[in-house]
Amino acid sequence: MSHPSLSGPFALGTFADGDGPAFPGLLGDGRVLDLRAAPLPVDGPLTTRALLERWDTVFPLLEGLAGRAATDGTPVGDLRVLAPVEPRQVFQSGANYRTHVIDLAVAHRAPDDPRTAGRVRAETAAMMDRRAAEDQPYVFLGLPSAITGPYDDVVLPSWCAEPDWELELAAVIGRPAFRVDREHALDHVAAYTIANDLTAREMVFRPDMPAIGTDWLRAKNAPTFTPLGPWLVPAAFVGDPQDLRLTLTVNGAVRQDETTKDMIFDVARLVSHVSRTTPLLPGDLVLTGSPAGNGKKWGEILRDGDVMEGAIEGLGVQRNVCRAEAAR
Repeated sequence: MSHPSLSGPFALGTFADGDGPAFPGLLGDGRVLDLRAAPLPVDGPLTTRALLERWDTVFPLLEGLAGRAATDGTPVGDLRVLAPVEPRQVFQSGANYRTHVIDLAVAHRAPDDPRTAGRVRAETAAMMDRRAAEDQPYVFLGLPSAITGPYDDVVLPSWCAEPDWELELAAVIGRPAFRVDREHALDHVAAYTIANDLTAREMVFRPDMPAIGTDWLRAKNAPTFTPLGPWLVPAAFVGDPQDLRLTLTVNGAVRQDETTKDMIFDVARLVSHVSRTTPLLPGDLVLTGSPAGNGKKWGEILRDGDVMEGAIEGLGVQRNVCRAEAAR
C-alpha cells in the first residue's frame, strides 16, 4: 500500500522519545516539533486533548508554528508514534455503509432462510432507505481502554474465535456539542483520524439472549481492538468528509476499498444525533462506520502474524501486526 500524503501543512499527534513520557507534537515535512516548549494557552498538563479543549484559540497558533517543524523538529522515524488522543468517550456508528450492511445481511442469513440472496439485498436496501428517511442512526459506546497506537500490535484474545477488521473514519470533537443541529454539527469537529474498530464477530449476537440482541462490550472492547491514528488532521484541511477513500489491506491483499460517499448517515448527522442524547466533549471520538469488505465477506479471520494496513485519503496510514494471546 502506498502511503498517502497528508491534507494540509501539518497534523497533530502524540509521541514519545524511546521510553520517555508522551508529548504532543506538530508533524510537518516528516518532522515533529515538540509542543511542550511552545507558548500555548492550556490549563494543566499539555496533551492533545488539552489543545482540543482550546481549539479555537490554539489552531491559529499551531498554524504559526508549523514552519518550525521542518527546521527545529525531530524526524518522525526517531520517535514512537502513540494514539493521537485519549478520549473521554467513544461513540461508534453501526451499519452505516450501504454495501457493508447488505453484505452482512446476506452473510448472516439463517441456513433455513428461503429467501434468495437477491431478495435479501433488495429488502436490506429498502430497510436502509427507511432508516435514512426517519433519521435514526445506530450508535453504541466503545471503551477508551480498547485504543492502541497506529503501529502497535493488536492482541487477538484467546477466547476470540472470529477476529475481524473494520476500518473507519473518526471525527474528533473540539468545541463541546450538546443538542446541535445537523447544519452546525461539523463546526464542533476539530479534526479527523483513522480508526480500525476490530470485532469479535462471533460475540456480536448473543444466542443465549436473542431478545436483547447485540453484545458490543464483548465484541468490540478487548484491549488493542481500536488502533487509532496516526495523526489528528485538522478539519480545516480535510475538506468534505463525505469524499474520502478508505483502503485496508491484510497481508498486502486489498480487503476494503470504498469512499465515505457510501455512508447512510453523513458525519454531520452522526455528530448531531449523538449530541441529542449526551454532551460531546473535546477529544471525544465519533466513529462513523465501516465500509464493505470485512472478513465475514471474504470468509477470513485475523490470525497470528497477519498485517493490517489501513489508510484514509489525506489522513495517513496505520500498520498493525496481529499477535495471538497465549491460551490461559
